[in-house]
Amino acid sequence: MCRNIKTLHNFEPAATDDEVRSAALQYVRKISGSTKPSRANAAAFDRAVEEVAAASERLLASLTTTAPPKNREVEAERARARGVQARARQAASLGAA
Repeated sequence: MCRNIKTLHNFEPAATDDEVRSAALQYVRKISGSTKPSRANAAAFDRAVEEVAAASERLLASLTTTAPPKNREVEAERARARGVQARARQAASLGAA
């Protein structure tokens, strides 16, 4: 999975339209291999982003869970802590080389 695509299900508050569209954009960029399409492909690229976003909205609306919603701030802090740990491990492995 693309690292820039974030989990959007079961958060409080729920994912915004912008978050869903951003995830769709990242997905289309990943599978197309292009961050900015050529003029010839722009319409197809934009249409794909909108279709993926719409499918994602439908999916999120239909998913159910018994788990309590996650707190965005808590999860963001956990992600930052994981990033700090990963960078520390990388720095340590580079120093050991």
